[in-house]
Amino acid sequence: MIILQSAMEKSNLYKVDEFGVKNYNYGAIGMLSLTLFALLNAGLGYVTFLAETSVANSPVKNYADALWLMLMSSTTIGFGDVYPITFIGRAAVFVMFILGVGILAGAGAVFANKIFGFADTNIKNRELRKQNEQIMQQNMAIHAKLEQLEKKLEFLNK
Repeated sequence: MIILQSAMEKSNLYKVDEFGVKNYNYGAIGMLSLTLFALLNAGLGYVTFLAETSVANSPVKNYADALWLMLMSSTTIGFGDVYPITFIGRAAVFVMFILGVGILAGAGAVFANKIFGFADTNIKNRELRKQNEQIMQQNMAIHAKLEQLEKKLEFLNK
């Protein structure tokens, strides 16, 4: 577990700050997500192209059609102008539905978190708690000194 956490921190995907909060590198996560998304579209598009172009009545006529099908599947738009008719083509579209939507949703959630600042609010609350703790310690020290001064004043007034 510790080795995995250390490897993740060294991967530059996130750093743990002094409050124990994971601060994500949104640029690295965005590039990783877009790269994975592009590779998935290209790869499954190629599989669909190979499976569908060998069938006579398939609406997938070329690689561009297969790539279009994957992009429409990954975003759940699915215009219906290009659709798979083979088992392999349908399986590729199914995989794209699951993984493509998952990648886009995950990336969207990370960026929404950054835009709306949920993590920033959490960090601010931790900073305020730490400051409050320091203020309470200062107040206790001042209170102790005041008690000592009160005792000295009582002693002098006797």
